[in-house]
Amino acid sequence: MAKYDIIIVGGGTAGCAAAYTAGKSGLKTLLIEKKIHLGGAITSGLVVPAMKAGDNQINTDFFNALVAELKKLGGQITYQGNDGWFNPELTKIALDNLMQDAGVEVVFGATVEEVNLSPSPQPSPQRGEGMKHISSLKILSPYNCSLQNCRNILSEPIETRYVIDTTGDCEIGKLCGCEFWDCHSEPNRKQILRYAQNDVKGEESNINQYSHSPHPSPSRGEGAAPTHLFLGGEVALSQPVSLRFIMSNIDLKAFSEWILELDKDRSVTTAEYYLTRGCNAHSSQTTAPSPTEKSCRRGEHEIHLSTAYTWDSGKNWALKPLFDDAVEKGILKDADRNYFQIFTVAGMPDAVAFNCPRILEPESLTDAVQQGRQSILRISDFCKKYLKGFENAYISNIADELGVRVSNRIKGKYVYTVDDLKSGKKFENPVVISNYPVDVHSAKKDASTLEKVQDYQLPVESLMSADIENLFVAGRCLSADFMAQGALRVQPNCFAMGEGLVKYIRQL
Repeated sequence: MAKYDIIIVGGGTAGCAAAYTAGKSGLKTLLIEKKIHLGGAITSGLVVPAMKAGDNQINTDFFNALVAELKKLGGQITYQGNDGWFNPELTKIALDNLMQDAGVEVVFGATVEEVNLSPSPQPSPQRGEGMKHISSLKILSPYNCSLQNCRNILSEPIETRYVIDTTGDCEIGKLCGCEFWDCHSEPNRKQILRYAQNDVKGEESNINQYSHSPHPSPSRGEGAAPTHLFLGGEVALSQPVSLRFIMSNIDLKAFSEWILELDKDRSVTTAEYYLTRGCNAHSSQTTAPSPTEKSCRRGEHEIHLSTAYTWDSGKNWALKPLFDDAVEKGILKDADRNYFQIFTVAGMPDAVAFNCPRILEPESLTDAVQQGRQSILRISDFCKKYLKGFENAYISNIADELGVRVSNRIKGKYVYTVDDLKSGKKFENPVVISNYPVDVHSAKKDASTLEKVQDYQLPVESLMSADIENLFVAGRCLSADFMAQGALRVQPNCFAMGEGLVKYIRQL
């Protein structure tokens, strides 16, 4: 029987950080991923850039290693102080390289089909009465046996000391019969419902301020899971899902000049020019020579930018007249323009990544992705008709997973609340220090919450199962109330959770 010190299930942002840290710590580590690449929200969901979460973050060794590896591959830039502008395709290669460097054994195309539980080998009052222990896992792969030559680990149980569930949906927790927080059993329910009903308003969104520096972006959902996805019906506490995409063959010089002239609000629209040959990449419009069309085509310059629009009132969006006209003419449906945000992509000099469409009240996962793809077609048509530089652009990539902002949250040893977050409560063993805002999207106009906060800490106890002594979680399935999870779900926090959790476990 194969034996590991630690098994991590789910190769997304939190899972990769945990696996890399475990491998570098000398732990025998197995990382199980159901797809054929790592990266989760970044690579499958096209959630780029990774947003910034303040200047006092902890547990950033893995993030820094990923930045360095992507920089070597030409897939990273630093835009307005944010190092997390990544190329999603090159991130797949970078993560392979980092796992190999850390000595992590990775199994692609596999899921856990069975968890074997036993009584705690070391029962104690401190651990709690009746605590159970994961003794082994059994994994399953739909791929051809000749491709999955993994020393028989697909055909027999695998022993492990610790398991970290980084699946986003807490799939291992489900198999173990753990309890979860959801819309029917929400901790701090009365206050959370006040937030959900928008009785507590967030501050006006300063979109670009959050997407670059000094703060993170209000954007935008990380991960994907088909549980408690949808507003409407009996599920009250949820956030709309997104389906991201990329367009290519854009004349970014023409678009950047046009959008900067159209929108003078630098909290919404920014652009920078990067020299990519003859020196290290640098910016900006004040320090780098302005690019010509020829220099861009030769690859001597890259232009990076971001802009946004939402259907919410209270802000004078420069793009609003264009969206209004497109809806009036039937080019867009009204719901297509509920949220629109675009970013350029490192190492893709003619491409833009879209943080949209945000899909409102779908009936099922199938309905969500089908609605999303039709909306993408309409949005791309809108861009070609209305945005200068997009005339010859085309859809080059559609995410292969939905961006889901909230799903199962395990009942852990500590339930982290929005009160803890807003008060900046201190803890003995923090795994995250962040100032990413309370960011909860709504399917209704003028009903989203975006509330700025000071630095807050997340305790490691919110990543510990209350039921299974050697089961831990990291990522959006942590033990937290609905509003607190809305701040903690983003990539930099997930990186820190995975890394900080393993640093704690190796001391046990």
